[in-house]
Amino acid sequence: QVQLVESGGGLAQPGGSLRLSCAASGFTFSSYAMSWARQAPGKGLEWVSGIYSTGSATTYADSVKGRFTISRDNAKNTLYLQMNSLKPEDTALYFCIKGLGTFGYRGQGTQVTVSS
Repeated sequence: QVQLVESGGGLAQPGGSLRLSCAASGFTFSSYAMSWARQAPGKGLEWVSGIYSTGSATTYADSVKGRFTISRDNAKNTLYLQMNSLKPEDTALYFCIKGLGTFGYRGQGTQVTVSS
């Protein structure tokens, strides 16, 4: 069955960096676009970024554009999110999602907390 396992979250200071990973299994990873989304405490799910199956195109929410970079390694069935210049408002539970948007299958998430 489909499995998406996120990792790499933690505590970062404002201005710091984190790199999230998502290990995928149970489907042909290289055939699917993938996304990252996040949910801050008390708020709804917010789409963050998406990448096409080959990695040839990427898209970002305005809130993270220029700071976050999505990438993938189809040989390793792994999706990444490099997060730089982190802000306190980036604090959220981050999810890896199969497909583009927020409606696909998603993992359990990894917590990112940005605080001094």
